[in-house]
Amino acid sequence: MKNIFADRMNNIPRSFIREILKVTLKPGIISFAGGLPNSDLFPLEQLQTATEKLFTCGGSTVFQYATTEGYVKLREYISARYRSRNNLYVPVENILITSGSQQGLDLLGKIMISSGDGLVIEEPGYLGAIQAFSIYSPRFLSVPVSDEGMDREALQHSLDSHETRLIYTVPNFQNPSGITYSTENRIQLAATIEKTTTFLIEDDPYGELRFSGEPKPSFLSLIPENTILLGSFSKTIVPGFRLGWIVAPPPVMEKLITAKQATDLHTSHFTQAIIHQFLIDNDVDTHIEKIVQTYGSQKIAMEESIREFFPPKVTVTDPEGGMFLWVTLPGDMKAMELFHTAIKNGVAFVPGDPFYIDRKDSNCLRLSFVSTNEEMIRTGIKRLGATITQCM
Repeated sequence: MKNIFADRMNNIPRSFIREILKVTLKPGIISFAGGLPNSDLFPLEQLQTATEKLFTCGGSTVFQYATTEGYVKLREYISARYRSRNNLYVPVENILITSGSQQGLDLLGKIMISSGDGLVIEEPGYLGAIQAFSIYSPRFLSVPVSDEGMDREALQHSLDSHETRLIYTVPNFQNPSGITYSTENRIQLAATIEKTTTFLIEDDPYGELRFSGEPKPSFLSLIPENTILLGSFSKTIVPGFRLGWIVAPPPVMEKLITAKQATDLHTSHFTQAIIHQFLIDNDVDTHIEKIVQTYGSQKIAMEESIREFFPPKVTVTDPEGGMFLWVTLPGDMKAMELFHTAIKNGVAFVPGDPFYIDRKDSNCLRLSFVSTNEEMIRTGIKRLGATITQCM
């Protein structure tokens, strides 16, 4: 049957996490696998009120076709929030509303990547981006990240060795590792990139979920002509609405709009209007602070449980925000083998392999601490610690 499909589909991996979620639905499994926000924190009543208000006052226009760029009032809100919170001037015309950040990645791949073009990606890197860009057959150039951020020398080598169109980054509370690029690292990377025609994608779905430390400068403030910024309401409001956005300079935005017109005409006008009504009627900062406090407590609970139940040779990152911890097992252990044993013992995680382009038999794994309460975190980590000890 392979020959009836386009060649581009031959080597596209299915989402490993989507497949894991099927396993975690089994009774008794405690899952740290999915990057799912805590559904107990969704503002259901406020969203219901916003929806009812639209039905009462919005008229039929919210159900009509709309412009490709997105609901202008929502784009104005996003622009104003960047200015008030991040001291960034983002013109409304530089904002395109997308069906989640994932569509933003797809559109960028569609307009920027031809088969064989160089695309720098973090190692380890977000597997959703790997899947989205794989459709366009780039030459992936993996650059390691550490606690400080992306390796500048390795990036320079990639830029010198290959014609590189895009550099994909998650500099705030990176998925999967949870690390945040330091200010010094960002300045160094910016100095390297600004000499080129390469665009850096700054994917920032977790930026407002900071528990500790100080905010770092956006690449958009350091190299505005070379930066494409992605944002999302999935981690701060609700993921089910599938609402995100792209901030891009005019030449890129022109092509993005054309590509989106060919894809879906526009993102749901109705859900954009609901989100906007919610945003203007509620104290969004108070809502986000509730999420931050909850996630911060859950992160501490997981770290304390890891210290109690994991063997001492296991190491773990210490993120200042976001949703994930990155665990490194002793060198000879394989996280994929551990995963299958852990499922039998009633606990799930994401093995490190899908977060790498070429590396197999990774000894790393990702844990999400946000969608499980503190009691279940302790129970699950105890099970996982016992499984690691068993496999050692």
